[in-house]
Amino acid sequence: MLSLEKVKVFYGKIEALKGISLEVGQGELVALIGSNGAGKTTTLRAISGVLRPSGGAITYQGQRLDRLDPAGILKLGICQIPEGRELFGEMTVLENLEMGALYVDHKRIEEKLDEVLGFFPILRQRINQLAKTLSGGEQQMLAISRGLMSDPRCLLLDEPSLGLAPLIVDQLAEIIKTLHDKGLTILLVEQNAVLALELADRGYVLETGEIVLEGTGQDLLNNELVQKAYLGI
Repeated sequence: MLSLEKVKVFYGKIEALKGISLEVGQGELVALIGSNGAGKTTTLRAISGVLRPSGGAITYQGQRLDRLDPAGILKLGICQIPEGRELFGEMTVLENLEMGALYVDHKRIEEKLDEVLGFFPILRQRINQLAKTLSGGEQQMLAISRGLMSDPRCLLLDEPSLGLAPLIVDQLAEIIKTLHDKGLTILLVEQNAVLALELADRGYVLETGEIVLEGTGQDLLNNELVQKAYLGI
């Protein structure tokens, strides 16, 4: 469904991605793990069109993405939930959700709202609150919900557990699992390697802009190098 082939990205003279290749099949949940600065977020930004690769190709269902702008990529059904949430703090929960549905048929917005609020009932109670007044966990729920309002076929999740209490992380993990079970294709970037690999069908390990390992989620959990570097074992 989604393929990166020898993708390179530079920040000035610094090569952040050194020709990486990876694939995400339809309906798969694929994890991308690695340390800070490895290039995980850069990979997602290249897919979503925020960054322009300097080499290689990114394709989605056979169509080149690296020639499209972010709006065109979103219209194809690829949505990125950014690290740090990036909510519109002075807007209400409802207004943030409506922003997510920018390219959705107006007649379907109410249907999507009911569906999304079914995943996160607490947001229904907060529907008229300003986004900036929500707790950290609620803000992450809103960020994911805003992305789901775009009716994505492929979801790019960037560090959804970052800075959250363990109980909230468990709740989010259940939602991610439910979305995967419903057939949504997900590329998950997550520093919590155990969480990511337990959820994932397959995973890739990224180090300083290069893919160094790949395998099933379980295989990577059992890999000695992964255990030492990322699992603290």
